[in-house]
Amino acid sequence: MTYQFARINLEKTTYQPRVDWFYITEPNIAELQDIYRTYCIYKHFGSVMPLFDSQFTESGVDLIGYRDAGELVAFSMMKRYDNKNLLAAQFAWNYRTPRLRLGISSLQTECAIYRDRGFEYLYLDQAHLYKQDLEGFEILGPL
Repeated sequence: MTYQFARINLEKTTYQPRVDWFYITEPNIAELQDIYRTYCIYKHFGSVMPLFDSQFTESGVDLIGYRDAGELVAFSMMKRYDNKNLLAAQFAWNYRTPRLRLGISSLQTECAIYRDRGFEYLYLDQAHLYKQDLEGFEILGPL
C-alpha cells in the first residue's frame, strides 16, 4: 500500500469562503458525534478511528461548523501546530443536501480562513485524488 501525504501551500490559493461557516466555540459534542457517525455510515467506511470527546475541546483545535438553512450540517476539526502550520484533522457532514458539495467547499473555505490568518500550510494527511485539484496542492516528499 502506498500512502502519500499532502498539503496546501496557502499562499498559492485564491479561494474565498463560499458557504455559511462559523467557529464552534461551545461544541455540542453529542451533535458532532452524531454528524460523524452519519458521515461514516453514508461513506460506507469499513473501519474508522473514533473521535474522542476530548478532541473537540483540545487546546490548539479549531472547530469550524457549516450550516445549511441555519442548521449545523457539517464540521471540520483543525489542529494548529503553530501559527504557520495546521492539519485538517477531521471533516464530517450529514449529506442531507449533497448538492452543497461541502467536502470541497469546506476545504476551499478553510484555505481562505487560514491564509487570511497568516498560516502558510494546511496539511491534508492522505493525498486523495479529489484533493489534487485544489490550488496550492503539494505531495510531500521524504525529508
